[in-house]
Order: sequence, then C-alpha cells, then structure tokens
Amino acid sequence: AIDDERASSFPPSTADPNYLMANERMNLMNMAKLSIKGLIESALNLGRTLDSDYAPLQQFFVVMEHCLKHGLKAKKTFLGQNKSFWGPLELVEKLVPEAAEITASVKDLPGLKTPVGRGRAWLRLALMQKKLSEYMKALINKKELLSEFYEPNALMMEEEGAIIAGLLVGLNVIDANFCMKGEDLDSQVGVIDFSMYLKDGNSSKGSEGDGQITAILDQKNYVEELNRHLNATVNNLQAKVDALEKSNTKLTEELAVANNRIITLQEEMERVKEESSYIMESNRKAPKPDRTSEGQALSEARKHLKEETQLRLDVEKELEIQISMRQEMELAMKMLEKDVCEKQDALVSLRQQLDDLRALKHELAFKLQSSDLGVKQKSELNSRLEEKTNQMAATIKQLEQRLRQAERDRQSAELDNRLFKQDFGDKINSLQLEVEALTRQRNRLELELKQEREGRSQNSRSIPGKGSQKPETKTDGRRRAQEENVQPDQPLLSEKSQMCQLCREDCSLTKHVCKNCRGTFCDACSTNQLPLPSSIKPERVCNPCHEHLMKQYSTSPS
Repeated sequence: AIDDERASSFPPSTADPNYLMANERMNLMNMAKLSIKGLIESALNLGRTLDSDYAPLQQFFVVMEHCLKHGLKAKKTFLGQNKSFWGPLELVEKLVPEAAEITASVKDLPGLKTPVGRGRAWLRLALMQKKLSEYMKALINKKELLSEFYEPNALMMEEEGAIIAGLLVGLNVIDANFCMKGEDLDSQVGVIDFSMYLKDGNSSKGSEGDGQITAILDQKNYVEELNRHLNATVNNLQAKVDALEKSNTKLTEELAVANNRIITLQEEMERVKEESSYIMESNRKAPKPDRTSEGQALSEARKHLKEETQLRLDVEKELEIQISMRQEMELAMKMLEKDVCEKQDALVSLRQQLDDLRALKHELAFKLQSSDLGVKQKSELNSRLEEKTNQMAATIKQLEQRLRQAERDRQSAELDNRLFKQDFGDKINSLQLEVEALTRQRNRLELELKQEREGRSQNSRSIPGKGSQKPETKTDGRRRAQEENVQPDQPLLSEKSQMCQLCREDCSLTKHVCKNCRGTFCDACSTNQLPLPSSIKPERVCNPCHEHLMKQYSTSPS
C-alpha cells in the first residue's frame, strides 16, 4: 500500500536524479521554514534564554545539519567514504574574520573527536553570536569555494540555500546559551521529529483544511523518501561491513603468516648467531694460514647477518603497520556498528512517525467525510428554508393583495358614507325642524290650557251657587271636553314615562332615552351605542334599534 501511495504521489519522472534532488531541496526548505517559524514563536512565548535541552532548538540544529549535508561530496579515506560538513564551515573564517574566533574555539574543545561534532559545535556557537545568517550568506555567495565540497545540484548551491540563509535572520531575536563542555556532539542521532510540525485539522474550515491535508501529504511523501534513502544507506553500510569483515579475515591470515615468518626469521637469526660464534671460535683456534679463507667466510656471514637483520626490521615495520591497520579496522568496525545501531533507531522512529501520519491521515479522512455529510445536511436545510421563504413571499403577496382590496373597500365605504350623509342630511334637518315646531306648538298649547284653567277657576269663584250658573255654550263645552280628554291622558303619559317600553318595568332610577326612536328604556334594554346620521359621536340606542341599525348597516354598501 505504501508503494502504491508513493507511486501515486510522485510523477513518472521520479527516476531522474535531478528531480529527486530538487524534491529533496524543496522538502528540506519547507522543513527549515517550519523549524525556524516554530522556534521563533515558541521562544517568544517562552520569554527566556534557550539552552541545549530545548526541543525546538534541537530540531532546528538537526534540520540545519540535513541541509548542510545535502549534496555533499564524499571523500575517500582508508576507512571508506566520509561525508562531513565541517569542511565548508571552516571556510567561513576566510570570508568573515569574525568567524575565526568560534572556529578556534571549536578546534580547542577537548571532547570533540569527529568532524560532525565540530560542525555541530560551530552551528551552536554561531547561533549564540547571532551571526549564523551572516555567515551562511557569506558562504553561499562563494559558489566557487563550495563547488569543492558540494554537488552542482546541492541545496547550498541552489536558490533554496539563499532562501534558508534569509530565513535565519529572524533567529537574531533569540537569546541562546550553550555549555559545550561535557556535551557529546559526536554521537548524537540527527533524526527530524515531524510530530512537532504536524497539526491536527480540528479547526479545518474550507481551504485551511485542504492546505493542511496537502502539507501532511507532502510531509508523508518526504518521510517515505527519507525512509527509502535510509534503507539504501543501511544496505550500503551492510555491504561495507561485509567487505570490511572479509578484509579483516584476510589481514588476520596475512598477520598470522607474517608472525610465522618472523618466528622462522628469528630462529634463522639465532642459528646464524650460533654459527658466527662457532666460526669465530674456530678461527681463533685455527692456524694463521687459514685465516684468509675464514675471513672471507666471516665477511660473508656478516653480510648475511646484516641482510637478515634488515629483513627482520622490515618485517617488524610491516608487523607494526599491520597491527595499526588492525586497530584502525577494529575502530572502524565499532564506529560502523554504532552507526548501524543509530540508523536502526532512526528507522524505528521514522516508522513510528509514519504510523502516526497514517493514523492522522485516517482521522482527517473521517473528519472530511463528516464535514461533507454536514455540508449535505446544511444544503438540504438551506433548500427547505428557501422553499419556506418562497411560500412566505407568496403569502405576503396574497396579504398585500388583500390589504389593497381592503383599502379599496374602505375608500368606497367612506365615499358611500359621505354620499349617505349628503342624501339624508337635509331630511334629518327637516325632521329636527318639525320636531322643534311641534315642541313649540305643544308648549304653546300647554300655556293656553294653563291660562284657560286659571280663567275657569276665576269664573268659578265669581259664581255664587248652582242657580246662578249660566247655560253652557258650545265654546265652553268644547273646552271642557278638551280638559276631560287632557286630564286623563296626563297621568297616563307620566306613568308611561316611568316604565321601560321593552320590558315594562319601572325605570325611574335608570331611565334612558333612545336617540333613534326617542323611547324610554331601562339600563338593561339600552346598553348599546351606535353612530347615527344626526351625530358623529356614538349615541345610546335601545336593543331593537341597535339590531335594526346593524342589519341596515350590513346590507348597505356604505
């Protein structure tokens, strides 16, 4: 599955070495951006001087180490190929005189034994001076000097190196203090911890969530590419270990042969010494004429002894060389074993980070699905709300139409009311005038009746008895008939005025006059009020008039 994902994430031209180097440069530049940004933000939030135990600072040095190692040429030594970024950093003191101080300090540190440790110490001292950006810019500007150490498509030879040098300017706001004594910089494992730069997509909203997913996929691809390179490095190291083991066995055999040869040479030398001593003694005892032949034999023996001595010295030198080579081989074997263990630990940590990335990828995929479901639900809710909005708009249009119709009806009703008042206003006035004339006539008749009664009472006082009564004239008979007709009606009218015309109960205390029919009614039978043609304000009317007027108003168009 990883191979399929890797094949899908890389274009078909990934077999091109230039493309691989460009991809590595881009990944390293992005990691440097993340590391520098995270270091600055965390340091400003922390608000104190940083030390060597601060995790973001350690990760920054690891990223810088990877950037300086990218595209570094390998130097061939007796122990194999060696890649160290200490060589380019030593050139800085030639370009910037101020860097000579930290270079001398690094060389004087007693605990540093490897070029990698010296390079790590140099980076820390440059950061403490707050001139790391200045030194890197001066080094990158001299491409002709860097070409001795780097490949043409290395990060330090391309524009990505200049970008990283520009980003390092922001580190001048950070105060750092490192204690270089006692710190083991030679054997530190330079593995990038990606968990510090991976962020959860909990606040993923639209394009931000997509950008985080893209960044995580790029980081995953970089981790897979780094894992592939580490696997290739481990395989190369294993092949070197095998070759060294073979050469070690061969050297051991040669050493054994050399030891055997030395032993034989020592035995021959002892034998030669014994022979020389025997010859010397025999020469002493022999007569003088034989001394010439013996002298020749002695000179030959001395010559042979000298050759054997020289051969022995050569063999001893070769033995010392073989012993030193064996010690160097053993040291190289130990360093290779240590390097293999470090690479294996780095592989384990990278695999764990890859598992974390996969888990995070699954979690983001699940959250993406849930967000898609939420978007669908919101779109459905939006469609329902649009339908309700359209319905409400239609209802509002209907209500507006009804309102306009009601307004037209009201205007027509007001017009009819004005016409009604114009038509019946004259009749009402004439009726009121007739009522006033009748009222005046009634008052006049009552006054005449009163005067007639007074005159009759005076006449009755002036007549002494019955005999003196005059015959009644027609006028007097008519007046008396009127009095007789009027006198019984007056108590009837007064009695009727005290009774309700509807319920026939006494309403002397709560008497009300209907303004429409002018009848007398009690409080219960005249509780309603209506506007009448004769008045603008509502007037009290009886219940029958109220029903009659309501029917009339309901049937009338006004």
